[in-house]
Amino acid sequence: MLNDYPELNLALADMAEQNACYQPTSFWHEASSRIVESIRQQGIECFRSQILPLSFFVPTYGTPGSGFSDELKHNMMQWLRHEQPNATKTMLSLEHFLSGQMAALADYRVVVAADDVHKPPFLHHFSESTAGHPVEQFEFDGRRFSRSALNYLMGLAMLKKHLSADERIQTVLEIGGGFGSLGEILFSSGSDAPRYINLDIPPTNFVAQWYLQQAVGEAYVTTHAATRHLSDIAIDELTKIAVLCAWQIEQLRGKIDVFVNFISFQEMEPSVVQNYLHHVARLETRWILLRNLREGKQQRTAKTAIGVEKPILGDDYLNMLPNYTLVQRHVHPYGYRTVDGFHSELMLFRKNI
Repeated sequence: MLNDYPELNLALADMAEQNACYQPTSFWHEASSRIVESIRQQGIECFRSQILPLSFFVPTYGTPGSGFSDELKHNMMQWLRHEQPNATKTMLSLEHFLSGQMAALADYRVVVAADDVHKPPFLHHFSESTAGHPVEQFEFDGRRFSRSALNYLMGLAMLKKHLSADERIQTVLEIGGGFGSLGEILFSSGSDAPRYINLDIPPTNFVAQWYLQQAVGEAYVTTHAATRHLSDIAIDELTKIAVLCAWQIEQLRGKIDVFVNFISFQEMEPSVVQNYLHHVARLETRWILLRNLREGKQQRTAKTAIGVEKPILGDDYLNMLPNYTLVQRHVHPYGYRTVDGFHSELMLFRKNI
């Protein structure tokens, strides 16, 4: 029996009536419908252990993110136990690598070294929820982390280095926020935590809504269903967290302190990204924090159904943000260089005064 989610159905129906720029792009067109079916068949309560979410918006350090299948990992460990049964340290080292803990610990060390614990938002309060039954979660210093959370924590630590001593972040807007990690991090940052708004297309916005309701409580989360009738959405009247649909960016009124996009822009077409950035600028956003593949995402071909029509390159943002100044751009220590030579870089822009 399939699980029925009325709010997901409502969002999908509303999306069908929207402009093409708010529909799934070529990269997400097939994936979106498959993820919907996965959630309906297996239930949203275990989305962090389902193959399709793990392949698209629930990143991991170990399987499947590492490229090592469970079968291959098992065979490697079995071979080592057979060939070197007394090599305890070797086996522990291999397991440390294959599980993803080695890479997770490396990112955690960056966060600890970079974060100013005396400056808000206070990232050192965060410990991730277990909602969604994650297949991968690491504990360091008594707190839980996923790859998604550590990605955001590194980016926020970088941003904080550029905030003045008296500068406060009151509102953060994100487009394509995965399952809601950034909202959870910000909510846990203290009594003066910033308001967080996540805009996305279904089904991922519905997943993020559900996850954040479990992680922080339903009372703190404004939804698409509760706001879809509004022609204007006042930012300063929203609850601490709002998970809305992508097209509702046109209804937002007010100002944003920080706009964040991690990875999802690289999965869109340039015209779609340009439209979103137009609205980001309209909201007088002060800071823009991006994570993007410098070389762009793979292109869609007859042989590869998953891909973009035209990649977004790192340099494209320099032209798309004429009223902003690039403050910082690099791969290390906050970004990532893949083993096959691609550069997941962070870029921070500030609005020109």
